[in-house]
Amino acid sequence: MSLSLSLSPPASLGVSPDRSQFFKYESVSLSCEVQGKSAGWRVKRYTVSGERSDCGRKWGKPQGSSCIMSLIPSHSGVYWCESGSGEHSIAVNITVHAGAVILESPALPVTEGDSVTLRCRYQGTLSNHTADFYKDGSLIRTETTGEMTIPAVSKSDEGLYKCTNSSSEGESPESWMTVTASLGVSPDRSQFFKYESVSLSCEVQGKSAGWRMKRNTFSGDRSDCGRKWGKPQGSSCNVSLIPSSSGVYWCESGSGEHSNAVNITVHAGAVILESPALPVTEGDSVTLRCRYQGTLSNHTADFYKDGSLIRTETTGEMTIPAVSKSDEGLYKCTNSEGESPESWMTVTGENMRNLDIQIIWFFFTLLIGAETCIINWVVLLYTPYTTTKHLFLLL
Repeated sequence: MSLSLSLSPPASLGVSPDRSQFFKYESVSLSCEVQGKSAGWRVKRYTVSGERSDCGRKWGKPQGSSCIMSLIPSHSGVYWCESGSGEHSIAVNITVHAGAVILESPALPVTEGDSVTLRCRYQGTLSNHTADFYKDGSLIRTETTGEMTIPAVSKSDEGLYKCTNSSSEGESPESWMTVTASLGVSPDRSQFFKYESVSLSCEVQGKSAGWRMKRNTFSGDRSDCGRKWGKPQGSSCNVSLIPSSSGVYWCESGSGEHSNAVNITVHAGAVILESPALPVTEGDSVTLRCRYQGTLSNHTADFYKDGSLIRTETTGEMTIPAVSKSDEGLYKCTNSEGESPESWMTVTGENMRNLDIQIIWFFFTLLIGAETCIINWVVLLYTPYTTTKHLFLLL
């Protein structure tokens, strides 16, 4: 099994539509994506009433890799994907509101620099009334359109949001919006020959203070840039690669927050596949190149996806004019000089980005008062090589 496969994320959770609040009787589709397959993975939840169960058992309708739900207030809770061996995807909070107003905000984490629109909705439609938007209990903006756009989110935008409107139609519940740092890779490819160089950077709204570049290699060496490997240079870490550099790389803050992560494979052989290390967006044009000793091979190359031959190209490169989710998978190439390692190519939706390399352990605390039940979800986020804590509030 190749390094890139063995260190790939165990699963990602898809949410469609991607929002954390719903009116009762609305529907949501939750899916477990495990390198394009979902065998052995289940959508699970933990509700405000303390019920922990699988899709298809008293709730939800399994449909392929998805779980389709018609929502009622008792469905409010935390949802995630789980394998038979206990591995977890990221988790999301979903609130089903019996009132007249909800806030439409992303359930999945958003990446620094993305444009995010929050909408104050009345009975399933965008309110025609002026809406007030609150963050962490404080009024931050009043919008006559009923929606608020953050053109480029930053870490400072992370927090607990709600909305109200001027017609006294009501107030939405509060939902947490998670903002993650982004990892830059230059050149953006997942395979390298030994002695080639790569520059990795932590981008947090153009700043990197407090963030460190980290890695975990195939040999199990977990360490920071500048400690036995890499040369820190401003917001970047420049790495001269050798085969033992193969592993997973990510950015981490002093408080334990994480960026997305990438797999990098350093090959001692004669042939590599040049494919993107970072996720590509549906509709983008992507070119895969079969390279021989650092240059484009002059030989005919065979390209494989998930172990099957998909194309033979006399130019040594293969272009996908507009990638779709079906193009996501494990790629390699061969030519008369040899065979490349395999690398996973991730394809994301236009408005959805997932954190890679995440396995989550859950610790649930149910606090019951005389009139109010509040779930404090303390989530210990464990990537294959590091830990952090996130606090999610579900009201």
